[in-house]
Amino acid sequence: MSILTQSVEYIRQLAGQLLEQDCLLCGATSGSTPLCAACADDLPRLPALHCPQCALPTPHGERCGRCLAKPPHYDATFATFIYDFPLNKLVQSFKYAHRLSIGAWLGQQLLASARQCNADLIMPLPLHPRRLAERGFNQSLELARPISAETGWPIDYQSCSRIRHTPAQAELPWRERTKNIRGAFHCNTDLAGRNIAIVDDVMTTGASLNECARTLKLHGAAQVSLLVVARALPK
Repeated sequence: MSILTQSVEYIRQLAGQLLEQDCLLCGATSGSTPLCAACADDLPRLPALHCPQCALPTPHGERCGRCLAKPPHYDATFATFIYDFPLNKLVQSFKYAHRLSIGAWLGQQLLASARQCNADLIMPLPLHPRRLAERGFNQSLELARPISAETGWPIDYQSCSRIRHTPAQAELPWRERTKNIRGAFHCNTDLAGRNIAIVDDVMTTGASLNECARTLKLHGAAQVSLLVVARALPK
């Protein structure tokens, strides 16, 4: 083995050691990812049988009664996990503790769902400028990056904006969230014929996502799908 080859191998091994980290959930060595394989496999997955429009579990994978009675403005929802322990702690650490590596990993977990999605454009759910300044980043944009890199769908984070600064949806009772978010988004682009995937971290009532979808449809979007890391289930 030449000196050059030995040097390259040494650098490769050193880089691997520097990139190694401990699993955030169990502490085992997880290589270059935030979670080890065992903990990743144990995360609460969304059941295969669920409403294709809002992703709430249904007995046979049929459209749920709520979507039949009052159809939302979005056409389909693709989610990977249920918003429950310990997935909820990972999402919270990503959003509120600025653990961007978790966001990149969660975005990669969405790739399988993204491949089922009929989209040609990705839109991260917009944050109001005040909320963006408080947080320092838009978590939806960070989730969208690995999806765009893999699928080739461009990310559009300029056509749609949040124009009303409202109380955080998580702080409100479920029944008040639709009223709270009404008229919160603005679109400045003709989206005629576009199939759009709105990306976000968690879908609870879906009020914010539905209002954003309504805005995009008013500006010509042919189809709007939701691509979310986790779906919260009613208690």
